[in-house]
Amino acid sequence: MDITTVDELYKQLGLTNDDGVNNFLPEGINKEIGHFNVFSVDELVARAKQRGMHVMPYNRRAYYKISLVSGRNIAEYADKTIDIENNALLFATPKIPYNWVPKDDQQSGYFCIFTADFLLPGKSGVVLDELPIFRPGGYPVFQLTDKETADINYIFKKIYEELSSDYAYKYDLLRNYVLELIHYGQKLQPVTTLYSSHNASARVSSLFIELLERQFPIESPHQKLNLRTAKDYADRLAVHVNHLNKVLKENTGKTTTEIISGRVIQEAKILLKQTDWNISEIAYSLGFEQVAHFSNFFRKQTSLAPVAFRQ
Repeated sequence: MDITTVDELYKQLGLTNDDGVNNFLPEGINKEIGHFNVFSVDELVARAKQRGMHVMPYNRRAYYKISLVSGRNIAEYADKTIDIENNALLFATPKIPYNWVPKDDQQSGYFCIFTADFLLPGKSGVVLDELPIFRPGGYPVFQLTDKETADINYIFKKIYEELSSDYAYKYDLLRNYVLELIHYGQKLQPVTTLYSSHNASARVSSLFIELLERQFPIESPHQKLNLRTAKDYADRLAVHVNHLNKVLKENTGKTTTEIISGRVIQEAKILLKQTDWNISEIAYSLGFEQVAHFSNFFRKQTSLAPVAFRQ
């Protein structure tokens, strides 16, 4: 599956016309650095029913997302399942895969989406991926009491109303509201209804492959793999590296390192054959600090030197 971009999300929600023009973008958004928008789940559900569509606001994304959800749902992170029976606050980041499964059609609430540029340190004073709520290894789903639900609903209503205002500094105010949601979430205790599922092993394998494929394709010699080792992937999935290795061995017959190496070699062959990048650029983009290390790795996997393979 492809990662859903902001533009693709609007298309999926039926918020663009036949020419691809988005009539639901906030006024003046193009004057701001980054992207921000907020949606009422109730309105989207009603709109989807009119158009005979199925609203799927929780698929893979290339943006950050904060949601207040009311309804029965299941959230799956690596080898854990979180059962949501009523109200929950959900924080999503492009870097941590998860699966969200509605258990019925009675869904309501709000969600806002934003890119990293919207909360740049110079604008907000925070670094998103350093915040505990967005840090790998956690389970950023919080079940809410009635009072907590009312508090968060009030913040979302302020966001929803402010977005359509003509206040000159509304985006600064919206950043403050987003930070208020983030800090509210970080003060909550994580949900405790976590349990292992019978298909946890298959899910860990699936999420590992998803993370691996997110690193590719390499489209620029300045791009570099973010995840390179088995531990990198285990940390991102919040499982022990030995557990990840055991799961992958059981499901694929290969170790974590073997799978990563195979995918890196596959990309290396593509770059050697289909680009004019020099060997040093290819080595760097694939996570090798020295060309010699890349050459030795390639030769071990293919019995050929990179230059020989290219020729």
